[in-house]
Amino acid sequence: MNREQSVDARGVGRWMMIISWVLLLALLSYLFNGVLEHQNNPNSSPETSTNASGTAEVILVRNRAGHYVANGRINGHEVLFLLDTGATDVALSLELAEKLELPRGAQMISQTANGAVISWQTRLSEVSLGDIALSNVSASVLPSISGNEVLLGMSFLKRLELIQRGDQLTLRKL
Repeated sequence: MNREQSVDARGVGRWMMIISWVLLLALLSYLFNGVLEHQNNPNSSPETSTNASGTAEVILVRNRAGHYVANGRINGHEVLFLLDTGATDVALSLELAEKLELPRGAQMISQTANGAVISWQTRLSEVSLGDIALSNVSASVLPSISGNEVLLGMSFLKRLELIQRGDQLTLRKL
């Protein structure tokens, strides 16, 4: 092997090492992102069952911050719910309401943790969490909320039985 071939082989070897490290870092990043996502939302596919009386129930697990977060649907569109027993209605962002083509009803003032904000009333044809689906659910459109996260408030939750044990919350349709 002459000197020129030796230099080329070392160059190829360096590039192979760099590519190996980049692939390893990409794989670790992908796996770590999945772990973080599961810690934030351990209910990406809410566990659904039917109890002895034939009633649908969904069991949610608390996330690492102590909240109940779960994937669900509004009018057939996938959303991320944050259960909020302090919210009177299901509350969603103006951006999401426009995406779902929800009509804005009467304007009102809503009291939030950040103070009073202007909001609009609307109705959701269907809200579902696992196999629990409720029709004609009252909601509020709040421009102060951002993104696709939806506060799953009492207009939905009051129609369910909620049982909390440890880090699990069981929701049953009444």
